[in-house]
Amino acid sequence: MITVKQALQIAVRHHQAGQLAQARALYQQILAREPNHADALHLLGVIAHQAGQNDAAIELIGRAISVKPDFPQAHCNLGNVLRDQGRLDESIAACLRAIALKPDLPEAWCNLGNALQENGQLGDAVDAYRRAIGLKPNYPEAHSNLGASLREKGQLDEAIAACRQAIALRPGFAEAHSNLGIALHVDQQLDEAVAVYRQAIALRPDLPEPHFNLGTAFRDQGLLAEAMAAYHRAIGLRRDYAEAHYNLARVLLLLRGEFLPGLNELEWRQRCRDFPLSRRTFGRPQWDGSDLANRTILLHAEQGFGDTIQFIRYVPLVAARGGTVVLECDPVLRRLLQGTSGIGRWVDFGQTLPSFDVHCPLMSLPLAFGTTIQTIPQDVPYLRADPEAVERWRLAGDRLNVGLVWAGRPTHQNDRNRSLALSDMASLAQVREVRFHSLQKGEAGKQAKDPPAGMGLMDRTEELNDFAETAALIANLDLVISVDTAVAHLAGALGKPVWTLLPFVPDWRWLLEREDSPWYPTMRLFRQPTRGDWSSVLTRVTEALLASCSG
Repeated sequence: MITVKQALQIAVRHHQAGQLAQARALYQQILAREPNHADALHLLGVIAHQAGQNDAAIELIGRAISVKPDFPQAHCNLGNVLRDQGRLDESIAACLRAIALKPDLPEAWCNLGNALQENGQLGDAVDAYRRAIGLKPNYPEAHSNLGASLREKGQLDEAIAACRQAIALRPGFAEAHSNLGIALHVDQQLDEAVAVYRQAIALRPDLPEPHFNLGTAFRDQGLLAEAMAAYHRAIGLRRDYAEAHYNLARVLLLLRGEFLPGLNELEWRQRCRDFPLSRRTFGRPQWDGSDLANRTILLHAEQGFGDTIQFIRYVPLVAARGGTVVLECDPVLRRLLQGTSGIGRWVDFGQTLPSFDVHCPLMSLPLAFGTTIQTIPQDVPYLRADPEAVERWRLAGDRLNVGLVWAGRPTHQNDRNRSLALSDMASLAQVREVRFHSLQKGEAGKQAKDPPAGMGLMDRTEELNDFAETAALIANLDLVISVDTAVAHLAGALGKPVWTLLPFVPDWRWLLEREDSPWYPTMRLFRQPTRGDWSSVLTRVTEALLASCSG
């Protein structure tokens, strides 16, 4: 009969060879003889984690730690499991315990970096990965993950270099190829990104992430049929791949006007790790559009200001179903939305929620009402500026007054494609009959201090303290020209003429090819004919503005 030590050695060899069933059986035999064998408990927990049985993994690794508290590898792997469960603070704490016990354990530093990265602590994650690499220079996982963190920090050249180093160390490392592809993709090297994603798929056809990433690259190239096929392959490999379902909804189904299937798929966003809704629990069911008599419904904003402005149109329809409406939103929008009928109570983000019976994210309201393109609530204006503020902004009418917005929020995932510099709008300066007004906020608003030559631009940046004030100025304008950002939604909701400038592959709500919007009757859409071609867009906008002035 073999000894426990011999059985453990054989089990570990099976484990390292990927023969998990044989390893599991031997670990269990060891525990039958020695129930408190820390190594067998720990490694059986690792197998449970590999099989996706995270609760069992935590229980087994926790038992190993209770038997042997100074067990750095067990703390390290516990951190891994906790991270996969989204328990990031606990994961970070477990990795730090492992490091305190064994500061030269590179795996603990790498796992710490993974948890910090997912927790949004990118600078700390980079430091952790670099500590891991300092201890173990030939550590492909740490190089690859370092590349991912550097990419998220916007350090693309360094990110690409780190991923290439991971691949040099392990040419068959599919995940590193995938990370390299993402960095190249963000750096607008789309053709090379597609080639790298294909390499990742060739190495690991069963890995869903490269299929998803390939679909996203195809989307950005405007190859929508190819993108759909790639997303379907990713979902085929992982049925609950939330990000793939979400992209299938917004990039393809909704973009093509297939609202009913698209809105159902859009609900997967609530399970995407990067979305705030994935981290919230409400303890009450989501509203399905049924009667609300004698019930209270919590409606809550979830994403950008533009989304809130777009979908607030549904609140009166919700109120018409009976019951009491509580709205949770960002306080910066409160003054703008005050006039929306049907809101019984307001709650700012971060405040304690009152009791309620059902809840619904604002972006889920179109699904609750079974919205199609034909049934979008189109009555505008559904928002109105404060009359006193409108009067304060009264403008001279000797020329056409036009508002300009050239950039969105820099942290938006598609901002690189949707935003401009003010200098890109230089052709508008030739329209002498217009007085331009900067509605631009944020860092990009500083560009208004140095407008293109000949552009008569009034810099309103410091005067626009919230969206209600912006609405009052827009009420006095003849036209708003904006990239795809919240001000475009605001102008449309106010029923003002608005020309929205769209990238080659736009957000789903603008659909494909058409020049009008079913969401905003007063909106006109100007689309890039090819990827990145803002010059053609601005030429057409300038021509249209000249025609408006001469007409």
